[in-house]
Amino acid sequence: MPSNKSVSDAPITQFINCRVLRDHVLQRDDLWVREGKILDPEKLFFDEQGYADRRVDCEGSIIAPGFIDVQINGGFGVDFSQPSEDAGAGVSLVGGRILEHGVTSFLPTLVTSPADVYHKVLPQVKVHSGGRHGAGVLGFHLEGPFISVEKRGAHPEKYLRTFRSGGVADLMEAYGGLDHVAMVTLAPELSSSQAVVQELCRRGVTVSLGHSVANLQQAEDAVRHGASFITHLFNAMLPFHHRDPGIVGLLTSDQIPAGRTVYYGMIADGIHTNPAALRIAHRAHPSGLVLVTDAIAAMGLPPGRHTLGQQVIEIQGFHAYVAGTKTLSGSIATMDMCVRHFRHASGCRVEEALEAASLHPAQLLGISHRKGQLDYGSDADLVLLDDQLNVRATYISGEEVWRKGP
Repeated sequence: MPSNKSVSDAPITQFINCRVLRDHVLQRDDLWVREGKILDPEKLFFDEQGYADRRVDCEGSIIAPGFIDVQINGGFGVDFSQPSEDAGAGVSLVGGRILEHGVTSFLPTLVTSPADVYHKVLPQVKVHSGGRHGAGVLGFHLEGPFISVEKRGAHPEKYLRTFRSGGVADLMEAYGGLDHVAMVTLAPELSSSQAVVQELCRRGVTVSLGHSVANLQQAEDAVRHGASFITHLFNAMLPFHHRDPGIVGLLTSDQIPAGRTVYYGMIADGIHTNPAALRIAHRAHPSGLVLVTDAIAAMGLPPGRHTLGQQVIEIQGFHAYVAGTKTLSGSIATMDMCVRHFRHASGCRVEEALEAASLHPAQLLGISHRKGQLDYGSDADLVLLDDQLNVRATYISGEEVWRKGP
């Protein structure tokens, strides 16, 4: 017999008049939330005889999982790679501002820097949940300094490193520690890199391949040792060649271990990747595509000169260049812009565009049991969007943290 007493006395919120992204399709359904988690309404009705304490009329909006940005260097005047007395304040400022773009979790990203920058910045920012203060921090993404000189892009050559002592000691010397580090981008052709890949994965750090001149075999070896991501596909790597497709070849490699998926980041800003290249990647391996902004401090600022780590960056229109060159150095795109551009450029379904910014990054980081999808028991991190994929409101743990004004 069902009990009349609710399992929990916490208030229940019912989102009505919405289309919920669940099981890869938009479903006309209500969404129920309690204590920051998504509820199974059948259990609520039949086991608890519960009911909603409040209703939110979504006015026909799409409800998707909150976006997760695994590569963002800063924004709104904050450069995560610039040491300060309170790096946490800068991360918090960006975390607060990206709520309006539907981002509920992110990886603050540090580009190649001198060791003292890592030693100072990394201890100042801890993994923490999101809320009214801003999007949650899932850990740092350290892009470099163990990358290729030839494909360094906007990373300063004088701070690049190799694995001189053969592994983890080099990581510790550079970074000072791996606490609160979620991802490391490295070049798999560097000597001793495979041992490093293996050790990072053993410690629960996601390994990404990028800024590299690796051939396909070297990339496949890295994947066999545990690497699972490609940093901004096509950018800062050897171009596709039919006799040796390099890292790009991982998208259709038959050497990926059974049960494993290789994910790849795409900066869908209309600048870093030609729409045709975006379509090729998506059609070759749709389940691995992860939208990233690769945004720099200049995101949200007017044109002019800004910073990215140790480099001066010049913003010209929607392009960000290393000052005095035509070397691209990150983007000034927001995540919702990337979702809309990807949808338009690829011709994919709305569901696919939304999952590339939510489900896929969560799967990459091994957290899809709680984020990136709207399954029962998942975190109620939500983004409400109109049919053109403009963000109407953002929720973290079921609480509204941003809403577009009238």
